[in-house]
Amino acid sequence: MVKKMILSVGALLLLFPAMAFADAPSNAMLNTGLNSLWVMLAAILVILMQGGFILLEAGSTRMKNAGHVAGKTIFTFGLGSLVYWAVGYGFAFGGNGNLLIGLGDFFYNPPVLYAEDAGLGASIFFVFQLAFATISLSIAWGGFAERAKLSSYFIFTIVFVGIIYPMVAHWIWGGGWLAEDGAQDFAGSTVVHLSGAVAALAATILLKPRIGKFNKDGSSNQILGHNQVYTTLAVLFLWVGWFGFNAGSTVAIENGFFGYVAFNTQIAAAAGAVAAMLISWAFLGKSDITTMLNGGLAGLVAITASCAFVEPWAAVVIGLLAGVLVFFSQKFFEKMKIDDPIYALSVHGAAGVWGTLANGLFATPELAETAGVGQAGLFYGGGWKQLWVQFESVVVCGVFVFIVSFVVLYIIKKAAGFRVTEEQEIIGLDLSEHGTYGYPEQMKKAQQNLNA
Repeated sequence: MVKKMILSVGALLLLFPAMAFADAPSNAMLNTGLNSLWVMLAAILVILMQGGFILLEAGSTRMKNAGHVAGKTIFTFGLGSLVYWAVGYGFAFGGNGNLLIGLGDFFYNPPVLYAEDAGLGASIFFVFQLAFATISLSIAWGGFAERAKLSSYFIFTIVFVGIIYPMVAHWIWGGGWLAEDGAQDFAGSTVVHLSGAVAALAATILLKPRIGKFNKDGSSNQILGHNQVYTTLAVLFLWVGWFGFNAGSTVAIENGFFGYVAFNTQIAAAAGAVAAMLISWAFLGKSDITTMLNGGLAGLVAITASCAFVEPWAAVVIGLLAGVLVFFSQKFFEKMKIDDPIYALSVHGAAGVWGTLANGLFATPELAETAGVGQAGLFYGGGWKQLWVQFESVVVCGVFVFIVSFVVLYIIKKAAGFRVTEEQEIIGLDLSEHGTYGYPEQMKKAQQNLNA
């Protein structure tokens, strides 16, 4: 009996290599599966950044608007997903387009199974790009905060995710004319962050400042957010999600390049947070927590374009300067009487411009070749060409997004109204737009104290 068992096990061991070889996937299929798994994980991290934006915007605004801020993010994420599926993805990546716009793949219907040599599952690439589009949209909402009608979110979501964002994405990532010029924007300092910030600028100009933000003599009043713990947690969640944002943009695991991108991302963010805290301490006499948090985010935004093109020392410099820039940018916009409740213009706009331009200075020839885009920057012997291309992409994309956003929002303002009434703004958007408070017990107690 024992002898028979030994013979049987030996036969199986002899057969196992042949069985394993017969069932083993090809290298191409294995790579496709692993790439798809990695990018799906990255997409999940980016989608979870919406939770970071909920906490960031809710914590940076007043308690009477917290429920509205949270609820409208889920609503616009859902609506934006449908719009991107219907038309946005086709305008960004449709295969029958031209240098200006993509065409095709509307109401996108990806293959159910992957081709053996696909490199990446088509459905997963769609989900990843959808996550980016809706993050840009969430950045834009910073300019709407605490004073815009809910209906304006509905209309602007359709236009921004359906037309504005996809066109910029096509120009740089979808084989458009800026890609032909060699524009370097690895994960979206311009495509995602600057686009969202410029749309926020158009909104806040048309909406005008919140009641009580500025005095008649031009001086400003600080309108504090209701929960600094929320904003701090938000930055941590966004920081973690950014590894999906940047490292996931390699869309592949071969050769481990995603690890290098993640490394640059981490040290740039760290440098931004430290620099912002120190600069606020030096100028204000106190280390301002909000500035420190914004510095970390600014470092992340700035390195987003550059993470695949620069060496670590340059990543630290990019983050440090982003942290300094965000402090002075906040002061500048306030002096210009632009009310930016969550500092979208400074964190995503100013830092997005700096991060994009930084490639024109610090991109190395080896990394430009590895990423397959553009050429070396000025400090690495590439001359002025790459810096000009980076400047060109910032100006063209920024002007395009601002003009179209401003026109659309101006039409909304004239046709349906953009800003809530003064009475609605005073009582808060939770009650005026949704009929209930995000913090019902606290607000009820405050109302009772007010009436007493």
